[in-house]
Amino acid sequence: MTKQLDIVFLGLSLSSSWGNGHATTFRGLLRGLHELGHRITFLERDVPWYARHRDLREPDFCTLLYYETLDELRRAHERRLRRAHIVVVGSFVPEGKAVIDTVASLCGGQLCFYDIDTPVTLAQIAEDDCDYLARRQIPYFDVYFSFTGGPTLDRLQSEFGAQRAEPLYCSVDPERHHRTDNAIQWDLGYLGTYSSDRQPTLEALLLEPARRLPRRRFVVAGSQYPSNIAWPGNVERIEHLPPAEHAAFYSRQRCTLNVTRASMIAAGWSPSVRLFEAAACGTPIISDRWPGLDSFFPESTIQTADKPDDVIAILSGQNDRARLDMADRARKLVLTRHTGIARAREFISRLAPPARMRSGLGLDVGSAA
Repeated sequence: MTKQLDIVFLGLSLSSSWGNGHATTFRGLLRGLHELGHRITFLERDVPWYARHRDLREPDFCTLLYYETLDELRRAHERRLRRAHIVVVGSFVPEGKAVIDTVASLCGGQLCFYDIDTPVTLAQIAEDDCDYLARRQIPYFDVYFSFTGGPTLDRLQSEFGAQRAEPLYCSVDPERHHRTDNAIQWDLGYLGTYSSDRQPTLEALLLEPARRLPRRRFVVAGSQYPSNIAWPGNVERIEHLPPAEHAAFYSRQRCTLNVTRASMIAAGWSPSVRLFEAAACGTPIISDRWPGLDSFFPESTIQTADKPDDVIAILSGQNDRARLDMADRARKLVLTRHTGIARAREFISRLAPPARMRSGLGLDVGSAA
């Protein structure tokens, strides 16, 4: 084992998965880093909407601390930030631009950005409308870790001035996401917070098939859906599903639906954590199409759909043996390439060379694992 690193993350939320996918992404990565022997601290802005919905209060893989103001961040955590080997600021942090300036003035080791919303971020920066990252700040970071890979990495460097852009996708925890012994309850399900740009696809690939297949059972789990949505009678609604219940939820579905945000489709190479979770649970996946999907899930592991008829054909025509064989191939692929510890190794291997570290700590981070 190489030298243990002190790593500090400042992110949207670790404690609450309510209405955001950041918590699940951070939890997988941080658990992996902890398993590799590194010391992890997560600093979270204490805000009431997450405080009311905390589903991880005392993580066993990191130290979770809160701050209420920028002044408190500097005053209470200055020493921690100065001494850390790596400091990572995430996207959508409240008052993120001011947080970055504060952290950059204190950070003694490498300073990194982890963008879990890259297409959204770059679109907002292009319009000068991003409140958590300024264009001028992008060159501050030794590494810009991006939830999106592919051509977006080149754009980050050539167009936005990133010193180094590296992909860092979400991941899955095999101990928490696996097949359970729950009986099949729904023919098709979907898990995701409401998004206006995802809703037309959800309408086409789940709600319309539900209307046409009244004897089949469907489910949509997720928060913030408008009250005026006309849910078919055979579509069950679950307002919020904490991560601890995801495995049982996926295991009760004959198939599960993946729907991608429009900005992620346009950028490509932006896999949702729900894809990895469902695959790890051995649940067959029906996904919308986007560039780069086959680099994560080849055709033999996933089915795609563009319109209601495609979903209806899949639900009506595929036998259970073929369905489960495809799901098993996806499960094996995810457990090999997309676990939290696999992602943690990628994170460590993609850090900047030691010579670029601000304080000259001289750690061989490139080989730490």
